[in-house]
Amino acid sequence: MMETKSFPGVVDSLDPLRDYIGELAARAGLSKKKTYSLILAADEIATNIILYGYERAGLTGDFSVLSEVTDSALTIILEDIAEAFDPLARELPSEEDLARSLDEREIGGLGIFLTVNGVDEFSWEYADGRNRNKFVMKIEGS
Repeated sequence: MMETKSFPGVVDSLDPLRDYIGELAARAGLSKKKTYSLILAADEIATNIILYGYERAGLTGDFSVLSEVTDSALTIILEDIAEAFDPLARELPSEEDLARSLDEREIGGLGIFLTVNGVDEFSWEYADGRNRNKFVMKIEGS
């Protein structure tokens, strides 16, 4: 059964969000490495929601965290009411891009790269006027 918790769409919500994701990961029995990766991924998407989806667009509102722990996985969905934005639509950095120095690399895309590569599954959809960024972390030993 999905559990839901809402956070105001402001930067000050990021610390409580990270704490909450950590609590969910502990409840699911995720390893420290998987917990860190999940928190990093959720933080990246939440930061983009707050800075670009809400603040830059002049919107105010909450974003929701829907979560479910099963025997095999922890699923987290970040939902927001900002304009539709598919984080997977942008081309991710290539191996060649990643090998370049920071001065030579284009700005942007690294956070999404870390998100996609840091979780077992990541997907996005826009439904009922909401962005739904879905993260799945498989539970070890299941």
